[in-house]
Amino acid sequence: MQRQGTLYIYHEKRVDCVANIDRPRPIDTILTAIAEYTMNTEITSPRAYTMAKWALLDAMGSGILALNYPECRKLLGPVVPGAEIPDGCRIPGLPYRLDPVQAAFNITCMNRWLDYNDTWLAEEWGHPSDNIGAILASAEWQSRKHLQLGRSPLIMRDVLTAIIKAYEIQGVLSLQNSLNKVGLDHVLFVKVASTAVSAFLLGATMPQVVNALSNAWIDNGPLRTYRHGLNTGSRKSWASADAASRAVRLSLIALADEMGYYTALSEPQWGFNDVVMRGNAIHLSQPLAAYVIEHVLFKVAYPAEFHGQTAVEAAIALHPAVRDRFEQIAQIDIETQESAMRIINKTGPLRNAADRDHCLQYMTAVGLLYGRLGAEDYLDQVAQDPRIDRLRGKMAVRENLAFSQDYLDPRKRSIANAVQIRFDDGTYSPRVLVEYPLGHYRRRREAEGLLWEKFQKNLATWYVGPRVQRLLDLMRSASWETMSVPEFMELWQM
Repeated sequence: MQRQGTLYIYHEKRVDCVANIDRPRPIDTILTAIAEYTMNTEITSPRAYTMAKWALLDAMGSGILALNYPECRKLLGPVVPGAEIPDGCRIPGLPYRLDPVQAAFNITCMNRWLDYNDTWLAEEWGHPSDNIGAILASAEWQSRKHLQLGRSPLIMRDVLTAIIKAYEIQGVLSLQNSLNKVGLDHVLFVKVASTAVSAFLLGATMPQVVNALSNAWIDNGPLRTYRHGLNTGSRKSWASADAASRAVRLSLIALADEMGYYTALSEPQWGFNDVVMRGNAIHLSQPLAAYVIEHVLFKVAYPAEFHGQTAVEAAIALHPAVRDRFEQIAQIDIETQESAMRIINKTGPLRNAADRDHCLQYMTAVGLLYGRLGAEDYLDQVAQDPRIDRLRGKMAVRENLAFSQDYLDPRKRSIANAVQIRFDDGTYSPRVLVEYPLGHYRRRREAEGLLWEKFQKNLATWYVGPRVQRLLDLMRSASWETMSVPEFMELWQM
């Protein structure tokens, strides 16, 4: 029922098979806003669909590249050996057929492993393409159920719509709600966004979507422990996979008509806002539409934490001027933003690849030394080069307040870094300032061709030539959006 602009529900309690009806209770507006957007909003922006296609292409390519890394592959497949489903969800590049919960984990783990998929930066940081694993798994599972019943499957256009909406939910939540400041990881917003779109794709009703979302918030989220200090480790590469798989699980629970919790955020003392956010209410700072997908940041050239992308670009630009003068370097000055100071400004020993790819100094040193930065540069073989730590020891990192202001300015959303080198003789290199990384929406035209090259190179690391060509032809075609989801996924499976 509806009263005075507030959405109310009746909650049925089942006791000895007798339904007792409670008094009406209000639902947290954030639950209803996300559910109504997911269920009812029509996406009309052609640009949003173009960017959703690029987001899918980039995430799939990043996932295929990650299959070359045994540390990623060891986490993939069924949750226990042999637990496959004959007509289950396909996993790109691998032979598995899995239930949708485990399929969401597999696909998201691949896509996220190398920190090479797209990024969104605001008060909270994150990677909206982390939702794609849950979307593909849910869409394929529902499509196969439809086919068994003689109904039409979902098509890839439906997947693109779900991508747009998941990006929007996660991204707008991130604009003015900071999980990192209370010690939580950003993947909670992945779980919320993936829960909404997965429940919708799996055929949930509006009340079921609300129920699933309430449980996603009550789940809370993991600590950021695995991203910082001595604990930095590879969980950061599968944390979003855990969130995506949990989202599908919560959606399936809701589809079984399990109850929801309608003041999951606002309940005094026990709700998310009081327990986690220290009394600050989670809110949506702008209406949900298609803003995020149109402004998302792509990692075009470097698999590195996004706050350091422009520092890498600056370092590579300086490489020709310093490659013969490393022993003459007295100091390397790096100016950066407050967020980079907080999460990737690291001194001291770096213990593993996960530690290195979130270190501003390490990625800058590699760029200066080699004039490149690839996923292989975080491995032990490269990290053993003693020059890297020598250069790190000469780096002075400081916050540039103007960079921090422009980072949060909605008209700019820059991610600036500047690098300058002072030599022993008192001379200086040029100060190289890069305000907007290559994947920024202000450099979109420059990046599109390079994104396609990245996609092609990533495929070629795993598939043989004919399969690479078939997939390239598919993604170039104008008709793939009308392809059924099972057909699309089968083309990617080994």
